[in-house]
Amino acid sequence: MVDTLIIGAGTAGCVLAARLSEDPGHTVRVVEAGSHWAGTDDFPPELADSADLPLGDRASWLWRYSVALTPDRPGTIVRGRGIGGSGSVNGSYFIRAAARDFTAWSRETGSRSWDFESALPYFRALENDHDYGDHPGHGRAGPVPVRRTARPTPLVQEFGAACRDLGFGEVADWNALPGGPESGVGPVPCTVGPPDASGRRHRIGPAHSYLLPALSRPNLTVRGETVVTRLCFRGSRVTGVDCLTAGEPETIRAERVVLCAGAIESAALLLRSGIGPVAQSAALDIPVIAEAPVGRWFTDHPEIGIDYRHPAPEGRSVPLEYVLEFDDIEIRPYTVAFTPGAYRMGVTLMRPTSAGGIRLTTADPLSAPRIEHGYLETGSDRDRLRDAVELTGQILEAMNAEPVGGTGPISDRWLLDRLGTSQHLAGTCRMGRADDPRAVVDARFRVHGVEGLSVVDLSVVPVPLSRGPQATVVLLAERAATELR
Repeated sequence: MVDTLIIGAGTAGCVLAARLSEDPGHTVRVVEAGSHWAGTDDFPPELADSADLPLGDRASWLWRYSVALTPDRPGTIVRGRGIGGSGSVNGSYFIRAAARDFTAWSRETGSRSWDFESALPYFRALENDHDYGDHPGHGRAGPVPVRRTARPTPLVQEFGAACRDLGFGEVADWNALPGGPESGVGPVPCTVGPPDASGRRHRIGPAHSYLLPALSRPNLTVRGETVVTRLCFRGSRVTGVDCLTAGEPETIRAERVVLCAGAIESAALLLRSGIGPVAQSAALDIPVIAEAPVGRWFTDHPEIGIDYRHPAPEGRSVPLEYVLEFDDIEIRPYTVAFTPGAYRMGVTLMRPTSAGGIRLTTADPLSAPRIEHGYLETGSDRDRLRDAVELTGQILEAMNAEPVGGTGPISDRWLLDRLGTSQHLAGTCRMGRADDPRAVVDARFRVHGVEGLSVVDLSVVPVPLSRGPQATVVLLAERAATELR
């Protein structure tokens, strides 16, 4: 029996395993459904270059899910599969959640431990900011390297100039105090290495910065190709998990189980194990352990992709060098091509008022849940995205760019036809007080009504985040490590 069993070796799992195993008397085991790459040289080479988004149709390091963005708009999303999870395949974006996000988070949990002032020491401790490490609110001694693009590609330079011409100020550091600027245009901090001889920057995800350096510890074991099928209980206490390792059934016992499988799989595992809405469990003949609103209030960032043509030469860089932020909108001039012969501008609503849900359609542990994003269900969401698309049209005009198919008139149908997702899934195991009917875990990550079980990943975040989630996930896991030690 191990002291702590961590389910999932994504961003949160890597951080938590490394931190908990710092105590040589505390045994930690991590099980991961994907591959266990035990060293940097074991990672697929396609994951190394931070200029690439390795999301090909046949990639073995991805999970693929069919989703409903709206009732009549299907889609497909991907999640990282293997050590490092989505942090091994994403765009390396590392902007902290804004101070206002933590204000809302603290209000939802009824705990001042989740305000920005409480989060800041963790942000400082986890980073090694090569540009602003000596500035207030930053750090230089942490495991996460943070760098910004010093010389943006010509296309991104034009984007920045167009935004400034439209009256937006230049932001040198999105992670600056107090709690991050709320509007402007500026470089994206990324978790990448320095340029090599060919100018490439290597992606440095949570596996490289946290887990791999800890693998030599005798009290830490990591196992790949292991799918957890359900949690095991004695009464209302978790005693371990049933799993399939290379297809063979096995039970792993633990004093404590921590789910770090992400907003989809952490929620699905709870539901399959009888922690969730009673009606859903009963319909699938799943014995009820605890009633909880698992899978509800699912949030993500809806994104409109506008393809355009521009004569600027392609450059090898991180996928997102600069962003424009204003109100609840983030506009992203991607440097990678999603459509042959065209660039793409991502127009993203960061704090939507619409929400979706995740539910089981079968008790089969190898079947994916039903994922409904619930995008654009409120008029305010549609109106804010419409205004953002109109602004994007002005930016493209100032860049002398040619939108593919134009940008108007921007009807509801126009938005739905171009609707996509940022794949920043959160909220399915929401954090909150014990008397909050929407809450699954408490402010210390413990599942309400169940002993020995915690959830530590984006699924617990109770509010939409104004920025991309990677920095916040690392913060979550660092916070959880102090709670679970």
